Amino acid sequence: MKVPLSWLREHADLPAATAHEIADRLTAAGLKLESITSVGHEIKNIVVGRVLEFKTLEGFKKPIRHCQVEVGEAAPRGIVCGAVNFEAGDLVPVALPGSVLPGGFEIGARKTYGHVSEGMICSEAELGIADSSPGILVLPAGTPIGADVATLLGLRDDVIELEVTPDRGYALSIRGVAREAATAFGVEFRDPAAVDLPEASGEAFPASIADPTACDRFVLREVTGFDPAAQSPLWMRVRLARAGMRPVSLAVDITNYVMLELGQPLHAFDRGRLSGGIVVRRAEPGERLTTLDHVDRELHPEDILITDDSGPIGLAGTMGGKDTEIADDSVDLVIEAAHFSATGTARMSRRHNLVSEASKRFERGVDRELPLVASWRAVSLLAELGGATVSPGVTHAQVDVAPTAIAIPTGHPGAVAGVPYSRETVVHRLEQVGCTVADGVVEGAGEGPHGVDATGTVSTGELTELLRVVGDDMITVVPPSWRPDLTDPNDLAEEVMRLEGYDKLPSVLPPAPAGAGLTEAQRLRRRVGRALAGAGYTEVLAYPFVGARDLDDLLLTDDDARRRAVRLTNPLSEDEPFMRTTLLPGLFKTAVRNVGRGFGDVALFETGLVYRPREDAPDRAPVLRVDRRPTEDELAAVAAALPDQPLRVAVVLTGEFERSGWWGKGRAAGWADAVEAARAVAREAGAELSVQADQHAPWHPGRCAALYVGDTLVGHAGELHPRVVEAYGLPPRACAMELELTRLERLHTGPVQARRVSAYPVATQDVALIVPDWTSVADVETALRDGAGELLESVRLFDVYTGAQVGEGNKSLAYTLRFRAPDRTLTVEETTAARDAAVAVAAERLGAHLRGV
Repeated sequence: MKVPLSWLREHADLPAATAHEIADRLTAAGLKLESITSVGHEIKNIVVGRVLEFKTLEGFKKPIRHCQVEVGEAAPRGIVCGAVNFEAGDLVPVALPGSVLPGGFEIGARKTYGHVSEGMICSEAELGIADSSPGILVLPAGTPIGADVATLLGLRDDVIELEVTPDRGYALSIRGVAREAATAFGVEFRDPAAVDLPEASGEAFPASIADPTACDRFVLREVTGFDPAAQSPLWMRVRLARAGMRPVSLAVDITNYVMLELGQPLHAFDRGRLSGGIVVRRAEPGERLTTLDHVDRELHPEDILITDDSGPIGLAGTMGGKDTEIADDSVDLVIEAAHFSATGTARMSRRHNLVSEASKRFERGVDRELPLVASWRAVSLLAELGGATVSPGVTHAQVDVAPTAIAIPTGHPGAVAGVPYSRETVVHRLEQVGCTVADGVVEGAGEGPHGVDATGTVSTGELTELLRVVGDDMITVVPPSWRPDLTDPNDLAEEVMRLEGYDKLPSVLPPAPAGAGLTEAQRLRRRVGRALAGAGYTEVLAYPFVGARDLDDLLLTDDDARRRAVRLTNPLSEDEPFMRTTLLPGLFKTAVRNVGRGFGDVALFETGLVYRPREDAPDRAPVLRVDRRPTEDELAAVAAALPDQPLRVAVVLTGEFERSGWWGKGRAAGWADAVEAARAVAREAGAELSVQADQHAPWHPGRCAALYVGDTLVGHAGELHPRVVEAYGLPPRACAMELELTRLERLHTGPVQARRVSAYPVATQDVALIVPDWTSVADVETALRDGAGELLESVRLFDVYTGAQVGEGNKSLAYTLRFRAPDRTLTVEETTAARDAAVAVAAERLGAHLRGV
């Protein structure tokens, strides 16, 4: 909502405060500031001039006039102008040499079209009033010559733009913001809706409400003899432009102006195009409507319609129909003002992907008491500015809506805030909001349904007559009609707190209960993140949504369990309607985005949930009601529909893992780095990974490792399949790893126990074994560990050799074995015996023999 301060000050006696000071007060009151824009303050030396005469210059492709313009000086000025929409004697804005236009454009005298132009005659666009204009701005007769145009037209202003949250619909109007500003500064508020309406004599155009759930108040007023050629006055066009709306025509501008001023959307019908009485109802099967944006729409049975005998003529509270719109020759108009269902309007707007200024207001809640006032304001302006005659009748169809009464202890706001508020403070602040407050508890207060579309108004006297129980601490509050969001005691407590000042609430950290802290699973997850970050990986957070194409690009077979995914009923994007069953697609897309922006050496990791549907899960999750707590059976049905959600960690690597530099050539990331990332994760859980060759999409069939802890498969790592790399646009030879942390957590039974550091020296033995080239390195390492016994501290592979010296079809694996005892220094005989035992087991299991033997 864009709020010009000049307009705001008409309804609130604000002090001489700057726009920033006013915005700060509104922010403190809970209205979120979007921006502050100063407009027209740079304008200078633009005055009113009278065109005395002009001469049309010949020989040019477009009409050019050389005008003599009186600007209040001794001699008229000669100005060259390319517009032709003015005549001699017209009053126009003139930018004199040395003047400045909006945007900081300076005007000087210059020679053009063979004449010296001593300034410029300005259009609305050049004055910053409109985005475009067909010609020069012609000012009303009687405007004083030589007067400052910026002051005369109110071009200098400050505009505060507010982001209005769904519960603050009243702030989508000058009326609502002015009330908040007046409260914030403690000054008088002049309500533009506080007018005396004339007595109605009969009905206007006939109308009725067929569905009370769709609309509870519908008002029509008529005008006749409207002059369709009448132009919107300049002050109105300026205000509309400053508030972010484009001036269109007088009738449309008036409805928009009243909507911005009061917050009540209006619609104008051409009476001659209406057939029979108007009925507000829901759509019927097969109905269609062409709206004002020339889109033919298929209507849904829940759509709220304005209809006549010809069928639908408008989407209620959203957009009118093309067949009944006012035209350039419309002289008899019907003005509609109504109160439509907030939820119904919101759903209809989203269903048709049609958001309008009216729908923004109705879905947030419009003051139910405004239709009579707003419609009268509109027809009065049509009569004043457009020469129309207001018909004396008014059609007022309505459904009775009981006011919401809320019983609340006066100490409740203070209990919520943690700050003591006196009874007088609570009552005063609630009355500032517009609530009616009475002592005691009203019959039925707090017992009726919450969340009604609007409330009526009850006087203090009427409220007192309803008292059932009188108590010193209890009050009954009836919210004002413009605050349908106030439905329970906590809402009222928030109003007291925000008006008293959120900045006055103490910041108190809650005490941590004794013995609480992170669980072992949480500690493990944090250690995993730190370990990967320390290894050079950067953590990312990808969207948990995937599409069918993602699963195809991973080369998953039709029977792959990862293809069975949870589908969202209302996805953010129809291209990604599934919950992810693997972390890899999101990581791949993030890596591609980084590579595309010039970061080719990428090492990323993500820790997050994947969603794996259960075999016995129902096809759809039940939708719970919101008007009561779910039953145990309903909760059980929801739980049964939920998928398993294991926690996983995954990495992706591209480019160089060890960077090149002056120190020498770097090293490209490879499958071994992906495996080592998995080992780093497993070490944090105190587990030892065993690695076996495997074939598992999306990895390369010959460069894929299955990761085990004991007999439990926990993940895969390796180089990605070339077709996967091509499908996602990754660099060649990209690698990845995915490991299920949930399985590691199950294997991780307690805190990681630090290995005791021995005070005795380590003894090392190197051994080189020749094995067939198809032998797994992991199998050799396992055999060495099993054979070496408890004295073995670690095994490290430091060389792999293939060549003539080891024979065709063989390879040599060289290991360093580290031995240490916790209670003594090992002898050479002990370490040699342990080494020989390790070699013997490798020979027995794998046919290995010592190199050179």
